[in-house]
Amino acid sequence: MAALFVLRRLASLGASLLGVSVLVFVLLRLLPGDLASIIGGVQATPGQLARLRVQLGTDRPLVAQYVDWVGGVVTGDFGTSMLNGVSVTDELRRKLVVTLPLTLAGSVLAVAVAVPLGTYAALRHRSRDGAVVSAVGQLGIAVPTFWMGIMLAVVFAVHLRLLPAQGFPVAGWAEPVAAARGLVLPVVTLALAQGAVLLRFVRSATLDVLHADYVRTARAKGLTTPGAVIRHGLRNAAMPVVSVLGIQFASLVVGAVVVENAFNLPGVGRMLLADVGNRDLVKVQGTVLLLSALVLVIGTVIDVVHRLLDPRLRGAT
Repeated sequence: MAALFVLRRLASLGASLLGVSVLVFVLLRLLPGDLASIIGGVQATPGQLARLRVQLGTDRPLVAQYVDWVGGVVTGDFGTSMLNGVSVTDELRRKLVVTLPLTLAGSVLAVAVAVPLGTYAALRHRSRDGAVVSAVGQLGIAVPTFWMGIMLAVVFAVHLRLLPAQGFPVAGWAEPVAAARGLVLPVVTLALAQGAVLLRFVRSATLDVLHADYVRTARAKGLTTPGAVIRHGLRNAAMPVVSVLGIQFASLVVGAVVVENAFNLPGVGRMLLADVGNRDLVKVQGTVLLLSALVLVIGTVIDVVHRLLDPRLRGAT
């Protein structure tokens, strides 16, 4: 049954990826403007524009363009930039070495802070310190990510001069110390924004567990409330939190776009904004498809984790 469940999820993932690829391809073609006109400029003649469209391949039927693109993606070739002729796959590889550490470190830090604080706020929900933790989490949700990043840069980069305010070393991770220092403030910015939301969900899930029969039974047998929750309740409280983590990872894509622009990081999000403005459809559709695939894969992993956490789901297909 477990193998059948995984096969079903993989088939669903494949169908979702196919649907996303069609949607991305079609929607980008509905955007106003013409890449040939952008490249040719306002002085280009109709004949020159026609030749540019032939060179770019945009004169071909949409179905033929889509089939060629998807066929390349399957083999790991996301195409070639229409503007500068650079391989999209190589560009994504260079940008992901910034974006992936940023999002992964932000997620890990958010979980490391939000889970214990959310649990503590739930266990101490009738006390002043529990209310303070809850209020701080609510404040973190209300504060815009961009503003939070600016404030962190002002404090730690401008006033204290402990960390760089912007940028990433040209040599990348060949200079590990400089690269890590350049990501500290962006990672903290992402973690605070994501952790505030996660803290509220952890608190809510833990409060639900506190009133469960099995926790009351454990307390009646002599365990303290924290001990009963840690020993018997965290696994059940983890299920809704895991679902939220999957949703939060998707929101990190948007957060990464904001943070990379705020801190002048050469990541995928910043590249995507520039490519949309330049109408570089091949790069945009490759980037969006890759980000969508990451979100869909995370969703599939969440389904599997849910099945492992909840024995009641193991008999379902």
